[in-house]
Amino acid sequence: MHMDYGLRLEISQKLSMTPQLCQAIAILQLSSLQLAEKVEEAWLENPILELDDKKAVDAEAREHPAETEQASPSLTDQYFDWLDDYNGYDERGSAKADPDYLSPIGFAATGPASLHEHLEMQLHLCTENDKAREIGDYFIGCIDDNGYLCCTPEEAAEAVGVSLCCAQQVLELLQTFDPAGVAARDLKECLLLQLQRQEIDEPLLEAIINGYLDEVANGRIRFIADRLCCTPHEVQAAVDMIRMLTPKPGQMFGGDRNLGYVLPDVTIERIQNEFVVTVNDSDVPRLTINPYYRRVVRDDADGEAKKFVEGRINAAVWLIKSIEQRRMTLYNVTNMIVKMQDDFFRKGPKNLRPMTMKKVADSLGIHESTVSRTVANKYATTPFGLYPLRHFFSAGITGLDGECMASSRIKQELREVITAEDPAKPLSDQVLAEMMAKRGMELSRRTVAKYREEMGIASSGKRKRY
Repeated sequence: MHMDYGLRLEISQKLSMTPQLCQAIAILQLSSLQLAEKVEEAWLENPILELDDKKAVDAEAREHPAETEQASPSLTDQYFDWLDDYNGYDERGSAKADPDYLSPIGFAATGPASLHEHLEMQLHLCTENDKAREIGDYFIGCIDDNGYLCCTPEEAAEAVGVSLCCAQQVLELLQTFDPAGVAARDLKECLLLQLQRQEIDEPLLEAIINGYLDEVANGRIRFIADRLCCTPHEVQAAVDMIRMLTPKPGQMFGGDRNLGYVLPDVTIERIQNEFVVTVNDSDVPRLTINPYYRRVVRDDADGEAKKFVEGRINAAVWLIKSIEQRRMTLYNVTNMIVKMQDDFFRKGPKNLRPMTMKKVADSLGIHESTVSRTVANKYATTPFGLYPLRHFFSAGITGLDGECMASSRIKQELREVITAEDPAKPLSDQVLAEMMAKRGMELSRRTVAKYREEMGIASSGKRKRY
């Protein structure tokens, strides 16, 4: 076989990911809040862009007309002058010398305190001993967001340079603080501290907490009753009381809670007998191009300056087009969802039908990945509440009557069956499958177990009550 080297010219067509295309794809999958942040970043980076806030100013003026008018320097000004004088003087009429002083109004404006701030405030109110406060501050710094202590008294005593007895005393003081169970070193101590705070003296409760928490989690009520020589009913009552306690007392001050704010990206309203889709982009600043730089490009300017301005203008124009394309794509996809899920929006969540992204993409003449990016991180306000757009895409099964049902509807029916069961005789997965078949939904035992686990419902053995 003869091989040689050479240069050849050929023409071919292929799709390349240009920087502009990558930017358009990234903007498409941003939520409204993320898009607003993206627009502000682009405005700071590109001097060509300007923010058109006239619409936002007009909306604020309509909502708060009194704030846009000139306030008369009458009783209102006198009141605030008096308030400033009040915040600057103490009850005896002398000026406050403490620079860290925070007025009640200022304290209210700072927002809720964190767990560590809450504990430090209690510590400084309960003791005036500087050494005790130093030890307490060290302990508080070692408490995680769940309220558990991550160090030992020996480590604290060595770090601060005090005796172990002194560190133990400060730790016992911290464990009396609010919230109940804080500064515990493990789950058992946390639960026992909460029982002590509530002045509950039940030997059965303490015995279960000290030795059978794993069995409680697995629902082995009868096993615990046999070991502690009592009836399953008594163990069930004790377990119910234990489950009323807080395993992570620090979560009420933050912890693992998700405090993210959800802003609906689209609104679906029913007007008379039709549904209207509105894209909520009023919070996204409008971008415009500074007219001064347009004149710079048209006029005969320096070559380097003109080249730089042209590049910035092209980037600004592409960004504005990408934002507009995102708005139109989001509107078209949502409008198609409304058409395909007409029963859901008219009759309620139980009437959600199976729908795939490919079906929506084929109806709009776009790629399936475009639909996926469009509904990512997006929420819609519907007549039945707030839903993520991905909620309307789900697989389903064909019922005994030939009707296609979405998995969300099947889960809702399954939850209703489990809720109506006898707690003393919970239904097994096989019995649940048979009962679902009577409702026209033929499911296997494994499918029932899968849906039950996805909904966070325990097995029949763990649901049983005595």
